[in-house]
Amino acid sequence: MASTNHQICIRCVMDTTAKDIRFDEDGICNYCTYFENHVNDVVFESEEERSVRRKQFIKEVKAAGKRKPYDCVMGLSGGVDSSYALHLALQEGLRPLAVHMDNNWNSELATNNIKNLVSGLNVDLHTHVINWPEYRNLMQSFFDADVIDVELLYDNAMLAVNYNQARKYGIKYILSGSNSATEGMPMPQDWNWKKWDKKNIKALGKRGGVKVKTFPSIGIVDYLINRLVYGIQWVPYLDYYDYQKTKAMDLLEEKYNYKRYPYKHYESVFTRFYQGYILPEKFDVDKRKLHLATLVMSNQISREEALKILESSPYPTEKELHTDKKYFLKKMGWTEQTLELYLRREPRAHDEYPSSVILWEFMRKLYKAYK
Repeated sequence: MASTNHQICIRCVMDTTAKDIRFDEDGICNYCTYFENHVNDVVFESEEERSVRRKQFIKEVKAAGKRKPYDCVMGLSGGVDSSYALHLALQEGLRPLAVHMDNNWNSELATNNIKNLVSGLNVDLHTHVINWPEYRNLMQSFFDADVIDVELLYDNAMLAVNYNQARKYGIKYILSGSNSATEGMPMPQDWNWKKWDKKNIKALGKRGGVKVKTFPSIGIVDYLINRLVYGIQWVPYLDYYDYQKTKAMDLLEEKYNYKRYPYKHYESVFTRFYQGYILPEKFDVDKRKLHLATLVMSNQISREEALKILESSPYPTEKELHTDKKYFLKKMGWTEQTLELYLRREPRAHDEYPSSVILWEFMRKLYKAYK
């Protein structure tokens, strides 16, 4: 249930459903302040300076990939960010290996978008298909534990698969569609979990009787080995451009017959159901607030437009919600009653179970001290 002391930022659209939100005397939240202090310089960099940085970076990527089959790895989900990043990379003359992590929840739109893009750009695509019975059992373990970040499974596996392909071909750069213009605000602490926490994944799996055999996972130590030993860099590639999401979608539609989604990350059926139904119903979390707040701060939409969007349901239509719910129940082997019981149970924190959070915080403080 939403708090009776509900407050919304007067500048963006973040509100007190984010438990770590703070407001100054003018009613402006700490998320806006963070964006201004840490992200503004990237988002509003002059095109002249951005162009210089981009040309130098492209030169480095090409040099590192010389005499190799590819000079970079690029994750491809079928969403607009990763799709547009791939388009830009080809425009710059890069030779990427596109990598897709298929967790058996792709929407038909996502599958067609990936197919059209890969065909239109004539790039090689590596698709890692997750072992569904093992993945489903891991998902069930997360649901049984009542933790918020079921998507930790996909995100962690995606990281692992991309790093594995980079090591396989001796590639030094993984270029992602992540960016400051649409993702520059930090995620509220209680809205997700640390994406490198392999220990938490295995602990929750073990709790549910799942022995991880084929699931590709990556932990903090694995990350350090990839970064320090193999020299692999994970780069938010779109930060080298003036990234305007609407213009990107228009171009993709025109050139590759791209089909857009109503909200961020809705290319996955599960993500759509998770963000559009499970998070609001069980955790009182609407991730559209963060996505829209970032677009407001990057001047891509107005605050009034964002507020108007938030007046509507996270689901485009009730019919689509009904269809996705039915699909989810069948795929997970749940009944309506199972879902209702799950939604009624109290949420629990990830660190109530074994995790790498202590190591994570230690490494974060070490990195800040080094910086």
